Amino acid sequence: MKPGPDPILSGQRSVWDFPRPAIAKSCAAHLRIEHGGIVIADTHASVCTFETSHPPSYYFPPDAVTAGMLRPAGGGSFCEWKGSASYWDVVIGDIVLPRVGWSYGKPTANFAMLQDHVAFYAAPFDKCLVNGETVVPQPGSFYGG
Repeated sequence: MKPGPDPILSGQRSVWDFPRPAIAKSCAAHLRIEHGGIVIADTHASVCTFETSHPPSYYFPPDAVTAGMLRPAGGGSFCEWKGSASYWDVVIGDIVLPRVGWSYGKPTANFAMLQDHVAFYAAPFDKCLVNGETVVPQPGSFYGG
């Protein structure tokens, strides 16, 4: 079965209209992630990536992530557009959320603005907000699901 677009409701846009190849843009939206009552990351100065059929990914600048929350996780992955990714655990006291963030230490030239910024999967956290709206993770395991 080939995936296709859902009907577009008023005020929405379709991920099927996003570009291919992917692009990155500066973003002034207010992004906030919380878990267990603790702010993990908060910014008005992120980078957002857009790619056909994928939800936007928001990348937090390093100074927007609460100090001491990130711990390098094992493994990595490769994106044909952005390059090699490294993964991060979020550590809150005795709580470890494994491999919930990723970053590009040396992204490709077209994605240089992502360098050292960190994106997070929404599902593991208590609260992820974009301009005050709760992020709803996509179903399944693709891109964090």
